[in-house]
Amino acid sequence: MKQFLLWLFASLILVSCARVGSPVGGDKDSIAPKMIGSNIDSSRVNVPRTTKELRIDFDEYIQLKDISKNLIISPPIKYSKIIPSSTGNKYLEIQWKDTLQASTTYNFNFGNSVVDLNESNVLPYFNFAFSTGEKLDDLYISGTIVDALGSEKSAEGKENNLVVGLYQVKDTMNYRQKPYYISKADTDGYFELNYLTPGKYKIVGFNDENSNSIYDIGKENVAFQKDEIDLKASISGLKLKSYPSKKAVRYKEMAISTGGVTMLFEGNPDKVVVKTVGEKPTDYQVTHRSRSDSVKIWFDAAKENIGATVSENLKFSYDTGLKQDTVSIFYKKPAKEEMTIANPFSNKLAPETDFRFSSNYIIDKIQPENWKLESDSISQSFTAKISELDSTQVIVNSDFVTGKKYKLTVPKNTVGSFYNRSSESVRFDFEVAKPQDFGSFTAHLQNLPSQKFWIQLLNEKNEPAYQQYTNAADVKFVNLKPGSYKLRILVDNNENGVWDSSDFENEVSAEDAYLFKKVGEKEVMSKINIRPMWEINENWDLTKEEQSIN
Repeated sequence: MKQFLLWLFASLILVSCARVGSPVGGDKDSIAPKMIGSNIDSSRVNVPRTTKELRIDFDEYIQLKDISKNLIISPPIKYSKIIPSSTGNKYLEIQWKDTLQASTTYNFNFGNSVVDLNESNVLPYFNFAFSTGEKLDDLYISGTIVDALGSEKSAEGKENNLVVGLYQVKDTMNYRQKPYYISKADTDGYFELNYLTPGKYKIVGFNDENSNSIYDIGKENVAFQKDEIDLKASISGLKLKSYPSKKAVRYKEMAISTGGVTMLFEGNPDKVVVKTVGEKPTDYQVTHRSRSDSVKIWFDAAKENIGATVSENLKFSYDTGLKQDTVSIFYKKPAKEEMTIANPFSNKLAPETDFRFSSNYIIDKIQPENWKLESDSISQSFTAKISELDSTQVIVNSDFVTGKKYKLTVPKNTVGSFYNRSSESVRFDFEVAKPQDFGSFTAHLQNLPSQKFWIQLLNEKNEPAYQQYTNAADVKFVNLKPGSYKLRILVDNNENGVWDSSDFENEVSAEDAYLFKKVGEKEVMSKINIRPMWEINENWDLTKEEQSIN
C-alpha cells in the first residue's frame, strides 16, 4: 500500500510538470503564434453592440508582454480584464463593460505583445478588427514620425514611445481625451492607422512617456498639422516630426540653496520680478537669466540672523507678467556657506582657447591685478573678466603656448560676491594641449536659411558639444576633441536669439530644425567621426532629407 501511494504521488508530479513547458531536445522553435479563430464571426461585421468580450484563439500557448503599453483600441474602449496576463494560454481574452457604438469599426492593435510561451517568438504588429455595422471601414494613413531634434530618449532618459492619433474634428477639440484612432510607431518611426472611417480629422503625434495614450500638453514632444485631414481615400508616406512642446509658465517650488534660496518654475519664463514680503530679508539680490527655470534670491543670513537656530518662514512675491502670487519657505541657515572657486572643466586646455574657472556664488568683482600667471617660473601677462553669459565664471585670456604648463594663483579675497563674500586662495595647474591631438570639421551648406541659425556638433547625450550662431555657408570647427558627433541646425526664424519650441495650444509650430543624415544609413542622424590631425568636410543640402555619401 505504501509503495502504491508513493507511485501515485510521483505520477501526479510528472503529469502536472508536463502540462506546459519547453520541449526537451530538437530544433529551437522560431515560428510565431498563429491565430486560428475568435468568438466573433469570421466576416467580423454586424457584431452586436452588446458584445462584452473578444476572444482570440491561437495554435500554441501564448503570453502577453507589456500589454498595457502595447495594446491600443480604436475607438477607445475601457477594458476591465485581459487574459492571459503573464501565464500561458492558447487564447487571449479582453472584457469590457461599455456598449459599443453603432456602425463603427473597432481595431484592437496588440503591437508586439503577443509572444509564444516557450521561445518568446513575437507575432508582430498583430491587429484584430470588427464592425458593428454592415462593413469594415478599410481606409488607412501610414507614414513616419521622428524626433525633430534627433533625440532617442526623453529628458528623463526613457526610450521614445512615439504614437500617432486622429481626433474627429468638432466645434470644441478636447485633446485631453484619447484620440479616436491611435497607433504606435515602430523602432524606425513607421506607423499605420488602419480601418479608418471617412471624415475630417486632426492628426497629432507625440512621445507618450507615461503610456496613457493621451498627449500631455507641455510635457511631451508633439507633432501636429494645422490643417485638418479630409479623409476620403487612404494616405501613405505622411511625414511627421515631433518637437519639444512649450510649457506654460508655472511656479513649482522654493528650495534652500547656497547663499539664499532658489525659486523654481516650469516653462522657462522670460522675466520674473521678485520682492520680499515681510520683515526679512531686508537686503537681498535677485538674479535670473532669461528663459531659465530658476530664480536665485541672495541674502546674508548670518548678518540678518535668519534661521540661525530655528527655521523661519520667509515670504516672497513673484510676477512673471502672466501671473502674480506670494509663496513662502521655511528657511534654516546651512552649516556651511563658504564661497569657493574651482576648475570643473579640464586641466588640459585646447589650443587657441581661454582658461575658465567657476564659483558656487555669483561673481560680482575680481582683482586680477593681484593674481599671478606663471609658466616655467616666468610670469605671463594676461587679462581676466567675468563671463557675460554666466556670471559664476571667470575667463582668463593670455598668449597660451601649446605644450606648456601653467600655474594661475588666485589669492584670498580677490574674487568676491554679494555681501562681502570672498574665496580662499586657490592655485590652478593646467597645460595647453598640442594641435595634433585635435581634429577639425567644416560643413559646406547649400540652400541655407535666410535667418541666422545655430549649427551644432552633438555629443552622445545629444547635447551641443560645439556650436556657432551664424548665417555663413561654410562653417568650420577647429580644435575638436576626437570622438563621434552628430550634426544639427536650429534656425532662429524670428531672430530673437532663442530657438522656440512648439506652442501646441495656440497651433504655433516650432522653429525649423535640420538633422544631417547620409543616404543608406538607418540611424536618424549620421555620425561624424573626428580623429586627431584629420580635417573632415561634409556637403549638406538643407532641402534634402538625406545627403549623398562623399
